[in-house]
Amino acid sequence: MSNRELRTLSVPEGVAGERIDSALTRVLGLSRTAVVKLLEDGDITTGGKAMPKSDRVTAGQIIDVLMPAPINTDPIPLTPLEGLTIVYDDQDIVVIDKPIGCAAHPSPGWTGPTVVGALMAAGYSISTSGPAERQGIVHRLDVGTSGLMIVAKSDKAFHVLKDAFRNRTVYKIYHAMVQGHMDPTTGTIDAPIDRHPKEDHRFAVMATGKESITHYEVIEFYRGVSMVKIELETGRTHQIRVHFSALHHPLVGDTTYGADPVLAKSLQMSRPWLHAAELRFAHPVTGEALNFHAPYPADLTRSLALLSDAVPRTTLVSTRFVTTRFHFCNTWGLLISRALPKLGRSERG
Repeated sequence: MSNRELRTLSVPEGVAGERIDSALTRVLGLSRTAVVKLLEDGDITTGGKAMPKSDRVTAGQIIDVLMPAPINTDPIPLTPLEGLTIVYDDQDIVVIDKPIGCAAHPSPGWTGPTVVGALMAAGYSISTSGPAERQGIVHRLDVGTSGLMIVAKSDKAFHVLKDAFRNRTVYKIYHAMVQGHMDPTTGTIDAPIDRHPKEDHRFAVMATGKESITHYEVIEFYRGVSMVKIELETGRTHQIRVHFSALHHPLVGDTTYGADPVLAKSLQMSRPWLHAAELRFAHPVTGEALNFHAPYPADLTRSLALLSDAVPRTTLVSTRFVTTRFHFCNTWGLLISRALPKLGRSERG
């Protein structure tokens, strides 16, 4: 006898317009891999008909889901992680400086260390809110991205921080090295992102995608590359990598999105040159304004030394530059630009 649950749900307005696989990942708390498997097996239906994963949902749509059988009730592997730095810790949150090679949480196919497992191995208690394998995780960094992450320790902190990220009141600052010289030197990339139509492991700028907004400012020019400071207004998967690749300035080392492998090798980069350098947010319980910074890890510092030794560089004075907004054009499927007055974050709507 099957122990699988048949669940009927009405699509909430918050995910209306999203692809069925993305929407149900959020609504059901399942991994995207699990949702795709259900779709492929015909276990997700509407009006008695199986739904393909390219379908988009509408508010109030009734969907039947034959949930997967309960599996793997094993505890999260407690794996100590060398290089994990605790930046801040109290009874509600812990802020870490995540090394590369570490996922935020367990997922199908990932056998390496995780932030959740490493913190639990070190004796930290994590919020039990959220799906079991994602306990305490309120945002994520890619396996190949280093830098700052917040993890919730109390249930109240978890829910308040999830709302803060959803309402875009957490300021996330990244530093990236991109190929070529960015022109203009400050700008906003406003281009929707969705899963790549042909390569499931990649994402792309798509007219049908979710709103995705990236603000940037060039910090420094080296020969052939630019050091860029980035502020994310939204937090889509691979957002920075996709946006700069779309502008033909892929991140150094990011061969998945078109980076030059010869340049990556010369700078000894085996991952995208991307670091979550700063986090600013209100403490979820006390309301105290918090601001954290993380220094570059060894591989990024080494690549900068190689650049500094090999080529001249120019430090920029940002007050001279005009801000440009790159906007997605549905007709051409291209990014076009138009000049805008330069705005600080506090002046943006």
